[in-house]
Amino acid sequence: MTRVHTKPSLFARPGWLLMAAALLTAGCSTPMDPRKDARLHDAAYTTDRPVVRPTRSVSSFSDSLMCMDHMLRAAQLPTTLITSKQVVDYSSRVPVAVKDMIITSLSQMSRLSNAFRYVDYEVDIVRQDTVQNLTTILLNNNLMQLQRPALYVSGAIAFVDQNVASNRFGAGTSASRLDTGYSNNRTATVIGLEMHLGDFRTRTLIPGLDSANEVVIGGGSQGLDVAGRIGSYGVNFNVGRDYALGAGGAMRTLVDLATIELVGKWARVPYWQCLTLEQTHPDFQRQMRDWFEQSGAAGQARLVQSSLTAQGYLQAGVEPLALDSPAVRTALAQFQVDNLLLPTGVLDFGTYERALRHFVALAPDGSLQRVGWGPTDPGTSTTRVAAGPVPAGNAPRPTLQATEAAPRRIDMQIENILPAGASPTFEVGEQVFASVTVSRASHLYCYFSDPNGNVMRLTPNTVTPHSLVAANQAVRLPDWLVPNPAFVMDATSPGVERVACFASTDDALPRLPAALQSAGLVNIGGYRSIEDVDGAFAQALGAGEYTRAELNWRVIPRKVQPEAGAAPAAAR
Repeated sequence: MTRVHTKPSLFARPGWLLMAAALLTAGCSTPMDPRKDARLHDAAYTTDRPVVRPTRSVSSFSDSLMCMDHMLRAAQLPTTLITSKQVVDYSSRVPVAVKDMIITSLSQMSRLSNAFRYVDYEVDIVRQDTVQNLTTILLNNNLMQLQRPALYVSGAIAFVDQNVASNRFGAGTSASRLDTGYSNNRTATVIGLEMHLGDFRTRTLIPGLDSANEVVIGGGSQGLDVAGRIGSYGVNFNVGRDYALGAGGAMRTLVDLATIELVGKWARVPYWQCLTLEQTHPDFQRQMRDWFEQSGAAGQARLVQSSLTAQGYLQAGVEPLALDSPAVRTALAQFQVDNLLLPTGVLDFGTYERALRHFVALAPDGSLQRVGWGPTDPGTSTTRVAAGPVPAGNAPRPTLQATEAAPRRIDMQIENILPAGASPTFEVGEQVFASVTVSRASHLYCYFSDPNGNVMRLTPNTVTPHSLVAANQAVRLPDWLVPNPAFVMDATSPGVERVACFASTDDALPRLPAALQSAGLVNIGGYRSIEDVDGAFAQALGAGEYTRAELNWRVIPRKVQPEAGAAPAAAR
């Protein structure tokens, strides 16, 4: 009979186990040498940087705010001082800075119209910051004056109803050697915001000027579990994916909507026209994202360059350029500045969406459709409308043919409150206020001409020496929002007074005659009219290299006021 001996495992002996434990304990008790991690530490400088570029915070109503700005400008509303209370969140579940969002919304509605100026003063006993302390000191010593706001915003996050709707599903199997499991969960939470507009003088809320809106944020998750056993060993595998819509973006959407409603009702303008834009559609950016990813890098570059050419940022009639070419990067950066994006000069989704958003509209069934994407019709300078909605997730790669470059526009407006339908007329000595904006970033030069043949440059001047202005940003003539403006415009002599502004892509001043390069706000020798200045621009730059716009008004003698106590002639 054969006897078989089995050799016991080395680690089955208790002595070896004790020795291994002692070695591990000794290794852990020895201090680590940080010099061995020098390469890891050196990489921490770059590892600590974000891996994606920052982007501008927008909501579904960002375009609606710009629409309101144009509407308020057309209504010629005077500048109104406004402030707001802290917007309280009694649920403590939405930790967002709602007050600062209100300030941003009001500011975006005032870029062109100068409709609102926010009075930033609030005594916070808990937060004693530098601005608050200095303000208190200056006010107590009569070295500072605060203007009383006319309006104030009040509101609160009215409620946060969590998980008002949920859907849960789970299933699993179990066997002797294999276990599986699957789960799918979805939830929906409702957030409500209520805001009101009040009269600051009486501290009363104005009836009817209120806004109460709700928005839903949700989350979802899917998970798969697999576990198996082989003998006494087991293996477990788990995979899942989740999403959660944050409260920050939802609150910005509610704040923008509420601000538009309150301002529109107060100003009595048809604000609902700004709320029905295609860009407010909830699926707008998601559909644009699908098209962005499906176009690929080459398609994105071609589309955006065509859009930049159509809007005048790139020269028309040239072959497509590389995205890293100086001309394209400069055009992208200028376009980003004009559209309130971060000026990186790099094509990202935010730039793509801004460049092409006006080529998207709502179909009759409520879905998004492509407008202007496709081949150009023969004999026309506009693109053909692509028929039919684009299926979500299956959108064909869009194409956009460049049309004629849109000319630069200058919008000038007299800001004085004038009788409706009447031509602008001022008495001698009466102050005149005007504003001017350009459709894209440009160098701007404005000149004043009086009935006596005197011409002077209003801007740039010694106080504001820079000629470059941003797009859709009102330049005030004079700047009535500062205590000491560089100049004032008083109606001087009976006749017609004129203000003309010239805009160019590059700085035109060094190319103009020496007389026009002199300091601003002084009479220019040898120039007697706006036409003389226009001729100098045409000769120096060329007829198509600049844009001109003009305002004029009539000046009449001051009406003689009757002496106090004197009876009218007919009553004598």
